[in-house]
Amino acid sequence: MNLVYNIKDKPKFGQTILFALQQLLAIMAATIAVPAIVGNGMSATAALFGAGIGTLVYLLFTKFRSPVFLGSSFAFLGSMFAAFGGAASVQLGYLGLIMGACFAGLVYVVIALVVKFAGVNWINKLMPAIIIGPTVAIIGLSLASNAINDLTGASGGSMTANTYVCLICGLVTLFATILSSVYGKKMLKLIPFVVGIVAGYIVASIFTVIGNVTGNAELVVIDFAKFQNIQWIPDFTFLTAFKGFGDLTLEYVVTIIVAYVPVAFVVFAEHLADHKNLSSILGVDLTKDPGLHRTLLGDGIGSFAGAIFGGACNTTYGESIACVAISGNASVITILYTAIMAIIVSFIGPFATFLATIPGCVMGGVCITLYGFIAVSGLKMIQQVNLNDNRNLFVVSVILVAGVGGLTVSFGNVNLTTVACALILGIVANLVLGGMKKEK
Repeated sequence: MNLVYNIKDKPKFGQTILFALQQLLAIMAATIAVPAIVGNGMSATAALFGAGIGTLVYLLFTKFRSPVFLGSSFAFLGSMFAAFGGAASVQLGYLGLIMGACFAGLVYVVIALVVKFAGVNWINKLMPAIIIGPTVAIIGLSLASNAINDLTGASGGSMTANTYVCLICGLVTLFATILSSVYGKKMLKLIPFVVGIVAGYIVASIFTVIGNVTGNAELVVIDFAKFQNIQWIPDFTFLTAFKGFGDLTLEYVVTIIVAYVPVAFVVFAEHLADHKNLSSILGVDLTKDPGLHRTLLGDGIGSFAGAIFGGACNTTYGESIACVAISGNASVITILYTAIMAIIVSFIGPFATFLATIPGCVMGGVCITLYGFIAVSGLKMIQQVNLNDNRNLFVVSVILVAGVGGLTVSFGNVNLTTVACALILGIVANLVLGGMKKEK
């Protein structure tokens, strides 16, 4: 696609700050959601700090040639719950988070070494466009329900007055984003998400003020009470983890290994799909330049570095990739500024709190465009596939139906995500139908 700024381009300083803010807004909701879901005192600002550190590590390993942000991974939620499960103390649980990230990172290091010496051709044959394309589409489609639930402010049930208010705020955000991207001039065209979120936040603020004045709770969309409890210093994981060494046992270490290592192999598949998608946007094969072994090392070691501070394993974010594609800004300097901004913001209590008050319905409006663009990017990859061939047709069909249907499989603490199940099923179907033989 036509990019306004390529990987090595350097926009003006003021512009880069705006671009970085846009990236931060795109990845922030999911990044701070993971510690909120896991609980046990995990800090959202520490997760944001860890994501910034992890991204810096990733950029260093990839020689600043891959413009993508690393944020908290949802794939490891089950693993993180296992760290706090049983009789484990909170301190031991925090130590388990760091240990788990270390074991997951080692998996990436091993795969990176294999790729380094064996090359990437075997991966391209095992997972050609016929598999990667629909898998990328599933990454976006599997998140569709999350975007809609956020948009309406409800996870099901009957529509309420508050649901309609949330819907209005979300739709204002959605169309402000679309109009800015399609019809915006100069800078407005490059920061559609900033424009959309600001527009949605203003409308949500108006509804909230009216609701507070009139005493109508249905109109309250933003929780301004969060500003009463501002956290200035993040609660870093390693500070609590040090207190858990006294309770460490061999059985617990084995539990952490079993909980994290298999999931790391699953996330590797998503890592590959994300980089194939980003490659199609950039017009550069990132698995060859800077190389899949470098992106794997950056992701794995960056994830470990992020977990030391924030507790959550990191992963490349589809939201970040979609932001690159929609804005046309692939400048890796923007990602560098975003990482630095995430680190700085985690210590600026009022600003971090402001970001946390952005209502879900506003982020839902933005996510419709982000997740939708991920899905469409995957479908574009299928254009090069001959779907008149029944072999190709069945492989694509299996992946799409398994993904849209939400197929998941669990083995104890190990949960195979929808994306992973769809990808594995597609690979098996392709092998059964002689895909690699025909590819050769």
